[in-house]
Amino acid sequence: MQSNPKDIKTDVKRAEFTYPVMESFYTIQGEGKYQGHAAYFIRLGGCDVGCHWCDVKESWPVDTHPVKSVATLLEEALAHPGRLVVITGGEPLMHDLGPLTVALKDAGFRTHIETSGVATAITGIWDWVCFSPKKFKAPNEGILALTNELKVVVNHPSDIPWAQEWSTKLPTHASLYLQPEWSKQDQMNPLIVDFVKANPSWQISVQTHKFLQIP
Repeated sequence: MQSNPKDIKTDVKRAEFTYPVMESFYTIQGEGKYQGHAAYFIRLGGCDVGCHWCDVKESWPVDTHPVKSVATLLEEALAHPGRLVVITGGEPLMHDLGPLTVALKDAGFRTHIETSGVATAITGIWDWVCFSPKKFKAPNEGILALTNELKVVVNHPSDIPWAQEWSTKLPTHASLYLQPEWSKQDQMNPLIVDFVKANPSWQISVQTHKFLQIP
């Protein structure tokens, strides 16, 4: 799926375009529709949403991470056999993702993004958009039509009806997931299980990478 790419800056050569990268690594996708697939993760620095339960708060600053060029990121991703790249954060849409995603697509990668949708512009060329809205800040409504997967983290019982409200705004083909916040599983899991049993268009996303003790 492709966003409206006014996203590729013409004043910077694509290979030289840079991003703050908290970490990048080859692993197994642990959540959502592509759980269990080999994937190369690129976690970009910068987030202005501020979820209190976030497990990567160190990603929030935008200016404390090493800066890497598109060329470097592509070379590092190509060193592994998988051809699925997940761009996450932080909030990756704080950055112009056009140059990076065009380079990845040209090299034969599937491009996936995990985003809260909080951005002034929706940039990049995407095969899969995982939209994970947050109560703390409203998304750019442009993300809604592009959504392939809705993933709502359930930290409180009220998050379940809130998730249902979002599902009505998305394409009918979008996959719908509820994911218990890791530290609240004992309280939230029974609620999620009962809800999905009563609403079978929804599924449960579990952070399997944490059970497998991999990044």
